[in-house]
Amino acid sequence: QVTVRDALNQALDEEMERDERVFLLGEEVAQYDGAYKISRGLWKKYGDKRVMDTPISEMGFAGIAVGAAMVWLRPVCEFMTFNFSMQAIDQVINSAAKTCYMSAGAISVPVVFRGPNGAAAGVGAQHSQCFAAWYGHCPGLKVLSPWSSEDCKGLLKASIRDDNPVVMLENELLYGVPFEMSEQAQSKDFIVPIGKAKIEREGTHVTLVSHSRPVGHCMEAAAVLAKEGVECEVESFSFFFQVINLRTIRPMDIEAVEASVVKTNHLVTVEGGWPQFGVGAEICARIMEGSAFNYLDAPAVRVTGADVPMPYAKILEDNCIPQVKDIIFAVKKVLNI
Repeated sequence: QVTVRDALNQALDEEMERDERVFLLGEEVAQYDGAYKISRGLWKKYGDKRVMDTPISEMGFAGIAVGAAMVWLRPVCEFMTFNFSMQAIDQVINSAAKTCYMSAGAISVPVVFRGPNGAAAGVGAQHSQCFAAWYGHCPGLKVLSPWSSEDCKGLLKASIRDDNPVVMLENELLYGVPFEMSEQAQSKDFIVPIGKAKIEREGTHVTLVSHSRPVGHCMEAAAVLAKEGVECEVESFSFFFQVINLRTIRPMDIEAVEASVVKTNHLVTVEGGWPQFGVGAEICARIMEGSAFNYLDAPAVRVTGADVPMPYAKILEDNCIPQVKDIIFAVKKVLNI
């Protein structure tokens, strides 16, 4: 078993060893080993030129990362939380995402923006926002939202090797969670293809689609429902679930969702973000516009975070984040049981 934290650390170490153009920058990533210890040991191994502490100036160090990528280095830019990426969103969108298109393909920007995304625990509204829909909205970016250790290692390695800007939305509450990792996944050659969802659990009655931490909630809900005689397919986009693990928000593997809906005839999407213009809304729209719509036996149902800024009080916070019971309720609603 390997924790998500150690899987990310392995990916960074292996890619920095493989390619001397790869370097890491961000707040406290060097001498302090990272705020979440993702970069533990890397500064001692690779030194100041490859692992760089920055001032608390997201626009500044994100701009440095984009500029370095334009001259064909491969920076990994860590935001201590993606809520702080709003300070640098001009660099992420206008400088990184649009440059390849605006230069007619002459300038690639192989930069990775990564860090914790969405709600943690007891950190208030300014630190609890999910940016999957924000960044997934923008052409020119690849947007990832992994769940398991295998997702995190394979997708981070794929992101660093990609010639396009990538936003990798991790989850702080998953960093210390251990997952089984196959011998293949622990190989230095292991990558997870960007844009491919993963079926985490086979089923026949309902498709659950999710990404990031809610994938685990979908798995728990599927286990509870299976005991009651309802088999779920869960898809997660490490984004969302047949159980399908989406895994990638942009480009979205809508083909995997469509194939699952054709099989199960029911769809429930689960996400931690707000409902309006969310990832689940996009999935529902894409299914409605495609041929899989004809296979639905009931309207698709979305399970999302509450449409309010995140409260600080724990009991209110719990009621703002999708729980297993909410997924079970949605499944029973769509199946009319």
